[in-house]
Amino acid sequence: MNTHETYIKRCIEIAKNGLGNTRPNPMVGSVIVHNNKIIGEGYTSKYGGNHAEVNAINSVVNKNLLKEATLYVTLEPCSHYGKTPPCSDLIISHQIPNVVIGCIDDNEKVAGKGIEKLKKAGCNVTVGVLENECKNHHKRFFTYFNKKRPYIILKWAETTDGFIAPITKNEKKPVWITNEYSRQLVHKWRAEEQAILVGTNTVTEDNPSLTTRDWFGENPIRIVIDREKKLTKDYAVFNNNSKTITITSKDIDFSKNIAEQTCTILFENNINSIIIEGGAKTLQTFINENLWDEARIFTGTVSFKNGIKAPNFSGELISEEKINLDILKIYKND
Repeated sequence: MNTHETYIKRCIEIAKNGLGNTRPNPMVGSVIVHNNKIIGEGYTSKYGGNHAEVNAINSVVNKNLLKEATLYVTLEPCSHYGKTPPCSDLIISHQIPNVVIGCIDDNEKVAGKGIEKLKKAGCNVTVGVLENECKNHHKRFFTYFNKKRPYIILKWAETTDGFIAPITKNEKKPVWITNEYSRQLVHKWRAEEQAILVGTNTVTEDNPSLTTRDWFGENPIRIVIDREKKLTKDYAVFNNNSKTITITSKDIDFSKNIAEQTCTILFENNINSIIIEGGAKTLQTFINENLWDEARIFTGTVSFKNGIKAPNFSGELISEEKINLDILKIYKND
């Protein structure tokens, strides 16, 4: 790994501190180096706050060193006014001579304009260092702007014999397949993504709250597909813990492309990432329309002998680990 790659890798590492807080902005990381020593670091603040480059520059004690430094950043510095002024202008104003960028921001508001502005000001700009890693890091941002839909994560737990739920049960609450550590991890994931989606059956059978109660973090926006508008406000998904958006037959045509139409509504509501938590019919709908990016699947230690079968899908296995006695496999859509 060369010097540029080392510092871009550090940018990616610190950028993850913004996961779940920066949306709809990307979670960018930036490092400033002088004579092979890091003199400043920063990552994107909560939406409306400073971008990564601003925080990195502000963290430098001796600003005179900036005139001899290199600024590293995971994503092309912005060149337009939004909630904050353009980062490219700030870099230029401090006369930072070298800028190393992981990947280009292909949002039409930027799309190379930041790089062009830096070069015109005399900056030596290097682009494409650990480009694939940076693009993967910014997958939510790129999916939203390029595909006009949120980054979609499918999540379910299944038994050792391949069932996602029993056919019947006595109480209106979840029948747990996984252990408490796996369930806490799911709450961490909820804090990292902007929204969470379930169908009518999951609400009526489990009465979930869909919050981050077992993890410190912001509750996701709750999306409920309720075709016939059967659900009353007595269900937990309609409490005041988070915003809830209900999608009914008034919003989409349930005779075709349910997932695609749902994605359009999510995009229009500026949602750039979502976890689909079920049930089986809802998950299969997104799989059948090939509208998913990741599948995170737990296999617990219990068996049901009979029940509702887990969704049928194919994808590329990218990781596998044990959560106590549970097995977690993560796939990407290939």
